[in-house]
Amino acid sequence: MKAEILIIEDDKIINMMLVKYINSIEHKAVGVHTLAEATEYLKQNEPDLIVTDARLPDGDFLEVLPTLAENQPVIVLTAYGSVNNAVEAMKAGASEYLIKPISPDEFTLVVQRTLENAALRNDHQFCKQRLKAKENSSSFMIGESEALEKVKQLINAVAASDMTVLILGESGSGKELVARAIHEQSNRNKNNFVAVDCCTIQEQLFESELFGHERGAFTGADKQKKGLIEGAEGGTLFLDEIGEINASIQAKLLRVLETGKFRRVGGTKDLSANVRIVTATNRNLEEMSREGNFRSDLYYRLEVFSITTPSLRERREDIPFLAEHFISNHDFSRRINKSFNKSAIRKLISYDWPGNVRELKNVVERAIILSKDQPAIRSEHLAFGSTNNKTKPKLNLTFDHYPTLQELEQIYFETILEKYSGHRSSVASTLDISERNVYRLIQKYGLVTSKN
Repeated sequence: MKAEILIIEDDKIINMMLVKYINSIEHKAVGVHTLAEATEYLKQNEPDLIVTDARLPDGDFLEVLPTLAENQPVIVLTAYGSVNNAVEAMKAGASEYLIKPISPDEFTLVVQRTLENAALRNDHQFCKQRLKAKENSSSFMIGESEALEKVKQLINAVAASDMTVLILGESGSGKELVARAIHEQSNRNKNNFVAVDCCTIQEQLFESELFGHERGAFTGADKQKKGLIEGAEGGTLFLDEIGEINASIQAKLLRVLETGKFRRVGGTKDLSANVRIVTATNRNLEEMSREGNFRSDLYYRLEVFSITTPSLRERREDIPFLAEHFISNHDFSRRINKSFNKSAIRKLISYDWPGNVRELKNVVERAIILSKDQPAIRSEHLAFGSTNNKTKPKLNLTFDHYPTLQELEQIYFETILEKYSGHRSSVASTLDISERNVYRLIQKYGLVTSKN
């Protein structure tokens, strides 16, 4: 990656040679001759590396080195080399210390090493988060349902582009996992995926967290801080629950999307936002924008490409696969190989899962504990939430004509049959009819089920 390097050297010939040499090794160099010129340049720009003489005509660079070294690596050059000077420079924050005259090979080696070390430090936290995320990122994609396949197709279609994506869906339905899948399948997957929960950061701190702040921007801002946009440089910034941000942040986020530029809190420099933005919400942003609670121009920028994560009750056939996945990948005792018996699987499928995949994971892990040393997890080991399995099924009774009673009967029967995974005795109990009548209705409507 081409780096921007600031050269601060009062000797004009050496300055010109260093700038020319940096440009020849496929980086971009800018040369200045005094501390004052460097200060002015740094007000409007943020180089990736500073190469500076220790002693300048208008001041000692070592005095300002501690502040500058917080923001970018610094290589110090000097014609007066000594162990004490080197120690002083390194204590002040210098990454490297070179004594003039400098050979081109040594200079190239030190510049490349300093840039690589800075990149490694920036990516250290990202690598740890990515390894942890990969352990869980596949859980949403487990299953064979039509609803899940549609989501996979949409991810495959949009991942390779840099298009902004809006992910819609209920809480716990796997919106962040979809965002991670988009990132992993994109050309940005070697860079950071930074997830931000817009609900958990205090409103007063959110702007600083997202955009960063300059030193002195507010009380307690004793040093410059880079925001999450910069943390996601070259990668993907995922803003979860985007409907919760206030109007001021909405306006600044819109500017990022439209211009690719932003400013830190208290800053005057326009910085480039080289990030792909993916957002998610469980709220109706279209309705919020009509009511004036969300900027309509931002909504239309976010909704360029949308993906809706299906609720778990819309993909019941995936529940056995997901349950097995959570048994195989739980992170506590594995002394006994466990599995669900048929009655437990039927109970899992018939429940309506208001908490979606997240709730299923919790129920499975609780059942593992409650079943103790027994290899089979039975229905009595399943403990659901406060809804007590009374969530009523949502029926789609949309017709392009006035339906007959037989059509209504068929839709309702198919819904109950799917809810209980074709288990005829459960269907019969719910509909208050005999199992013989259930079988008759299956035959009548040409439905296929292997359950009994």
